[in-house]
Amino acid sequence: MPEKPNILWICTDQQRADTIHALGNPHIRTPHIDAMVANGTAFTRAYCQSPVCTPSRASFLTGRYPRTTRCRQNGQAMPPQERLISRLLADAGYTCGLAGKLHLATCANGVVEKRIDDGYEVFHWSHHPQPDWPENAYTQWLTAKGTSWEELYDGPTTPYIKHGIPAEFSQTTWCANMAIEFLLKKQSNPWFFSYNCFAPHHPFDPPGDYLARYNPDELPLPKMDPREPDSKTFYQQLDAQYAHNDPGGYHVAAMSDRDKREVTAAYYAMVELIDENVGRMIAALEETGQLENTIVIFMSDHGEMLGDHGIYLKGPHFYEAAVHVPLIMQWPDQFQANQRADGLMELTDIAPTLLDAAGIEIPTAMQGKTLLPILQGTADPHAHRDYVFSEYYNAWSHRHSYGTMYRTKTHKMIVYHGTDQGELYDLQADPDEFENLWHSPDHAALKTDLLKATFDASVFTMDPTPLREGPF
Repeated sequence: MPEKPNILWICTDQQRADTIHALGNPHIRTPHIDAMVANGTAFTRAYCQSPVCTPSRASFLTGRYPRTTRCRQNGQAMPPQERLISRLLADAGYTCGLAGKLHLATCANGVVEKRIDDGYEVFHWSHHPQPDWPENAYTQWLTAKGTSWEELYDGPTTPYIKHGIPAEFSQTTWCANMAIEFLLKKQSNPWFFSYNCFAPHHPFDPPGDYLARYNPDELPLPKMDPREPDSKTFYQQLDAQYAHNDPGGYHVAAMSDRDKREVTAAYYAMVELIDENVGRMIAALEETGQLENTIVIFMSDHGEMLGDHGIYLKGPHFYEAAVHVPLIMQWPDQFQANQRADGLMELTDIAPTLLDAAGIEIPTAMQGKTLLPILQGTADPHAHRDYVFSEYYNAWSHRHSYGTMYRTKTHKMIVYHGTDQGELYDLQADPDEFENLWHSPDHAALKTDLLKATFDASVFTMDPTPLREGPF
């Protein structure tokens, strides 16, 4: 294996797993991501460790669980003693860069995200496209182009979707521009670059010409069952109440079928723009002769409900739409091509995989499990983990929700701690998660077994190096 490959890590924001044409969505166009599927390994059962941004990002950038990093909520800062994969790679001689979002600390109300010793030498920070901070590098780029976000943003087309910035000026494209500028320099050291666009996170605002590529009437409606609200949790009912009270909210009961399809069209259009920029970055690698020694990763931090179960956006929910994410890795001649790995895996597994591939020792504090044997074709791609675990710790205080998810290949157990609320699904009989078996007398024994397994899993996420001053 070549020593110390370059790494291009493409991370989108709030993208569901079922948004890739080659992996089963006939309605979306993703030719460049499809090419990654053909040229690499697609992990078709990849799960994030939290259904919201900050704890998920803290987790996959350290290979540690949210409760272990203590970065458990949006707006909660990453403890300075934690070591990101970028810091570990920099220590091993890599030049590290980033464009877009990091979100390991609060960045609301005009507060610029506070950094720890993250290892990024090049740092083009832009949490989101709106010009809320003068330090937003994307805003500065638009200014240098003689324009502004306010000037370019077309604004609303319906109550639920908007015409956004033209593609050439979008933050999605700008992030790719910064990545290409970085890799064109052909660093003397191996390099690591984080591409972190804000899309397809809401608001749903693709460029108008991209939106026009999708006919809403040809798209499916969200997955809903009129019987399910009666068996679902207080938190799902709260979501409907808050959406109803929010003038800009996605209140499903008030949305027509056409409204729902238009939102899906806008979301797909945003993904298509991401896909085109994936193609641009990979083409730049090929043109500069770097593709053969570059690991390219495509993934997202968590999903988007997109109307499934009557919910839009995200929250204290562990439905597949929220926690199942895309993950594809390619490295020509080193990783298996056109491989579908359907074993359960977690995003905690990415960081140790990269260290393993670069020949760098994996710290004992990392809780992820390397995927390198699967990628090299020496391990069973259908059996990586027995279960995956995900956490939500009161990320939005008005919900006062503390939830954990334990998912096997056949069942999903969700516990809302401190309440009698929970969910239990038989994923073989009910893959769309409509029938909550939490209160079913016929499933009481199964519930007891899974409750114990969930408790065990939560204990196993404890810091593996608790006696140290810091994790490394």
